[in-house]
Amino acid sequence: MDADVIVVGAGPTGLMLACELALAGVRTRILERRTEPQRHSRALSLHPRSVELMDQRGLRDRFLRLGRTVPGWHFAGLRTQLDFSSLDSRHGYTLFLAQARTEAILEERAYELGVEISRGYEILGVRQDGDGVEVETRVPAGDTETVRGLYAVGCDGGRSVVRQAAGIGFPGTDETLTGVLGDFAVVDPQPGALDAARARGVIVAPLEEGLTRFVYLDPERIRVPAREPVSLEEFRASLTRISGSGCGVAEPRWLSRFGNATRLAESYRSGRVLLAGDAAHIHFPAAGQGLNTGLQDAMNLGWKLAAVVGGWAPPGLLDSYDAERRPVGASVTENTEVQTLLAELTLVPQYQHPAAALRKLLDELLGMEQVNRRLADQVSALGTHYPPTDPGADRLVGRRVPDVGLTTAGSERTRVYELLTTGRFVLLDLAGDPALRGAVDAGWGSRVTAVTVDTHDEHADLGGVTEILVRPDGHLAWATRTTDGAVRSGERIQALTAWAGTPSSRS
Repeated sequence: MDADVIVVGAGPTGLMLACELALAGVRTRILERRTEPQRHSRALSLHPRSVELMDQRGLRDRFLRLGRTVPGWHFAGLRTQLDFSSLDSRHGYTLFLAQARTEAILEERAYELGVEISRGYEILGVRQDGDGVEVETRVPAGDTETVRGLYAVGCDGGRSVVRQAAGIGFPGTDETLTGVLGDFAVVDPQPGALDAARARGVIVAPLEEGLTRFVYLDPERIRVPAREPVSLEEFRASLTRISGSGCGVAEPRWLSRFGNATRLAESYRSGRVLLAGDAAHIHFPAAGQGLNTGLQDAMNLGWKLAAVVGGWAPPGLLDSYDAERRPVGASVTENTEVQTLLAELTLVPQYQHPAAALRKLLDELLGMEQVNRRLADQVSALGTHYPPTDPGADRLVGRRVPDVGLTTAGSERTRVYELLTTGRFVLLDLAGDPALRGAVDAGWGSRVTAVTVDTHDEHADLGGVTEILVRPDGHLAWATRTTDGAVRSGERIQALTAWAGTPSSRS
C-alpha cells in the first residue's frame, strides 16, 4: 500500500482531514491537481464552530494571530446581524481570515504530522476492490501512476472526479443566478462612494496585502453563466450601475463569477470511497458556510476512518459519518437557497416591492433574541446536534461539549478543549471515582483519556452529570447522572465499547 488513506484535494477540507488522520497515526497521502497552493481566496471567514475545532487541536493561536475577529455575521444580507457574541462559546465571533491563509496553516500542520502532499497529480480514475482503492493519476512529468490505499476520500470540489468515479449521484438544482467578485490593488473612490456601494448591497471588504474585495449581484447580469470570464470593463460598469460610482477600482488581482447551483451527494460513502466538503455539497456562498461545513465534515470523518484503519472501530462507526453529516449538508443547502431566493427577489422588478417588505419583516424578526439565536446557532454550526441512536440517552448526547473550565484531581486548571488536542476520546469523571482511571486505562488506554475533574465554570451546562464521554470531534457520545458507582460502571463499559471498540484486554 502507498498509504492507508488517499485524500484527493489539498483545499481546507482535504488538509484538515489529512491532519486528523495523521494525528491518529494513519499513513496519509494527499493528491492535488494544482502544482502550487491556491493564491486566491474565495472564502474569507471561519465561523465559531470551526474556530472551536482548531482550539480542540491546539491550533487556535495560529489562526487568531493572522485573522481579525468580528462579533457577528449576516443572514441574506439583512441589516440586522446575527449575534455570535451571545452564543455559548469562547469563540463567539467570526474570524475574518482569507482561505489561502487557512490552507497555509493547515498545510504546515499536515507536514508537521508527516502527511505526504503530492502536487501536480491529475486524477484519471478510481477503482476499488475488497482490499483497497486504486487511484490512477497523471503525474507532473506526464506519465501515469497508480496510487493504492485502503480508502480514498474525495475532497476535490464540486466537479469531483472521485465522486463521479464512485458512481455517487449529485442531484440538485442548476445555476439560475450568478454574482461577481473582484480583488483590487487600487481603489480611489470619491468621498462616500464605498458607503454608497455598501448601502446598495455591494460587499466591500479589506484584504491582506492592501487589496480590497468587492462582491455584488448586478440585476442586469445575474443570468450570465458562471463560466463566462469577468472583464475589468464589465466590473466597473456593473459597479457604477449599482452604486453610482466605479469606486476607482483598478489593477485587479482576481475577477470571478460564481453561481447558485445547489447539489447534495446521494451518499457520502460508497464502499471504500468517501466524500467531504464541496465534493459532497455545493451551494451559493450565502453567509460563508461552505468552507466551514467542509472543515466540520473532515473533523467528523477523520477519527472514524482512523478507527477503521486501526482495526478497533465498533460496527457501523464509519456509516455514522453519512448519517450525521449528510443531514447537516442538506440543512446548509436549504438555508442558502432561502437566502439566495430572497436576494434574487429584490433584483426582479415585479417582486421588488414585496421583497422589500419581506426583508423589513425578517429584519424585525432577527431583532427578537430567540429568532436571532436560532439562526446564529445554525450558521455558526454551534447548534449542530447529532441525534443519539439510544432513545433513552441523556439530553446532552450528540451535542457539542461546552469548553468549560475544569480542575483536575491534582488541582490543575484546564479546559475541556485542551484535553482534546491528542484527538482521542476524553472521559470526564465528575464523581471522583478512584477506580475509574485504572479501569479505563486497562481496556481503552490507547484510545481514551480518563480524567477526574471538578467544573469551575459557573455557567457550565453539565449540572447533575457524573460522567461524560467526549468524542474526538468534541461531541458528546455518552453522559450519565447516576450516583450509583456500580450502575455507572456498567453504563461506562457499555458506552466505551459502543464508541471506542472492544477493550484491548479482550481483543
